[in-house]
Amino acid sequence: MHKKDFARIQRLISSFDRARVLVVGDLILDEFIYGNVSRISPEAPVPVVWVDKESFMPGGASNVANNIRALGGQVYLAGVVGDDSRGETLRGLLKKKGVNCDGIFSDKDRPTTQKTRVIAHHQQVVRIDREVIKPVAEATLKEIIHFIGTQIDVIDALIIEDYGKGVIVPSLVREIVKIARKHKKIITVDPKETHFSYYRGVTTLTPNHHEAAAMVGFKIKDEASLEKAGRKMLQKLKCETALITLGENGIAIFQEGEKMIKIPTVAQEVYDVSGAGDTVISTYTLARAAGANAIEAAHIANCAAGIVVGKLGVAVTSREELTERIQKEMGL
Repeated sequence: MHKKDFARIQRLISSFDRARVLVVGDLILDEFIYGNVSRISPEAPVPVVWVDKESFMPGGASNVANNIRALGGQVYLAGVVGDDSRGETLRGLLKKKGVNCDGIFSDKDRPTTQKTRVIAHHQQVVRIDREVIKPVAEATLKEIIHFIGTQIDVIDALIIEDYGKGVIVPSLVREIVKIARKHKKIITVDPKETHFSYYRGVTTLTPNHHEAAAMVGFKIKDEASLEKAGRKMLQKLKCETALITLGENGIAIFQEGEKMIKIPTVAQEVYDVSGAGDTVISTYTLARAAGANAIEAAHIANCAAGIVVGKLGVAVTSREELTERIQKEMGL
């Protein structure tokens, strides 16, 4: 971006509070246990962690919703939790942050997905997953589709957040795409690489480079293979934009009939990449909902990701922090 673009970017970010986004996908409760290690267990060759503190955070699709709220956007969340205390904890966290939870449905036959990370001396020691991976019940899918239908007129964009836990199935995606396209809404997808064929007809796909390689069936090892992968995604899925995140190498953007554009990373120090993909899709979609074009939105999302990877844990950023970072990157 050029320095003359800053005023427009500033206006777009200040408009985030007027943008309304519906997020549908796999809901996860993230638990963080922090402690210290001073010895190895006498029972097995593993560290003994002395716990200092514990905390819970919204994860998966609920982290995307959390990111949008932190940036001032209005957000509606649709997904499934278990009829359990973990589900109640997640709902409570989201409501406290101002997320509309009317589209979260309980299923007594499946537990709320929880990921517990044990962290000692700023390093993750182990992760413990509690989950059941299977397609959600047909009746629950119908409830989700009905909820989306009731909200489609009041939202500007819709995010599909696919963590492969069972919410995002072909029948649901087909209905979402049909409803959203009929009402001319933006549809962005954070994909699961094994679900490539599900996403035909969406507006934008935001895989990382590993997911993109798995989706197209060949390794991305240089500029030529990156370009080939982006073009193949556009062609196969008939989407308007493919946005491939490249870790420390930034973001590559592909649009039909346009040259590939690469945006270098703005991360000053990579401290923790947890949730960076969630930040990219949430900020990109929010920017598009506020009126940004694909290139402007990708630049804004890239700056947001650069901020959160410099924080420990699944972090978020604010409009003020984002504006300051972009201003600094532009040398203003």
